Amino acid sequence: MKDYFGYENKICVVTGAASGMGKAAAEMLVDLGAKVYALDCNECQIEGIQSAVKVNLGDKASIDHAFSQLPESIDCFFGIAGVSGMKTGFNQTVVIDFIANAYMAETYLSKRMKKGGAIAYITSTGGDNWELEGNMKYYLPVVLAEGWEERISALEQLHFNALPGMLGYIFAKMAMNYYTAYSQKKFASLGIRVNALLPGSTDTGLKDEFAMATGGEEKLKEGAGYAGRLADSAEMGEPVVFLNSQMARFISGELLVVDYGCIIERKAKITSNPNQFTFEMIARQAKS
Repeated sequence: MKDYFGYENKICVVTGAASGMGKAAAEMLVDLGAKVYALDCNECQIEGIQSAVKVNLGDKASIDHAFSQLPESIDCFFGIAGVSGMKTGFNQTVVIDFIANAYMAETYLSKRMKKGGAIAYITSTGGDNWELEGNMKYYLPVVLAEGWEERISALEQLHFNALPGMLGYIFAKMAMNYYTAYSQKKFASLGIRVNALLPGSTDTGLKDEFAMATGGEEKLKEGAGYAGRLADSAEMGEPVVFLNSQMARFISGELLVVDYGCIIERKAKITSNPNQFTFEMIARQAKS
């Protein structure tokens, strides 16, 4: 059979590979013949990977140490790791879910990837409405800052750290969705594709935390459209593997929503809830 995916012997780095969507993607990549390097803060037990590297994405030194253990040439990067914000504060959630990804891309991937490479992030439908002015005006200073320290400083200047970590999750996912577009000039112009997958509600290790934040599992299921159930991890791992594959070789700048039709109905105003969330009101409250 022809290798349509084109992963045979490709160097693939997967963050969040110990569980959930990251593990599902890493296992599929191994099956497709890729040389997989798994990054996670937890033990990663996937048969057939090249190496499992422990990393704390909230710590710059830990990221630097992890990349010192990775190959100098990387073909595909999967930025899947993240936190819900239920156990981390606003700023720390943004650091892990956004700033770490931007730092890895600009400090390492820009130097270790060549033409034909591909980057795919898993963000969230929780970051929908990223393009609204009432959201962009707050996260853009963090996105447009340069380097780890400058982004941390820009984040601190928002004075949002007293807000719940779940709002940090939404902030970070909006920033990541914008960053996918922002990355095109730097990466796509070099022949390195950058895309993102926006999952709807999914049954992962973070399910209980998201259920607590949204008001229970039944409420959480509403983010899975007409499926009537939560997606499983493989139903997100598989499409993100597609995005970095040769079958998607002319796709870059795509925010692929995988939620069984939930968001598109809202945007078309077919459903009654437009869900036009912005940080405008909470920003005023935080600074008052």
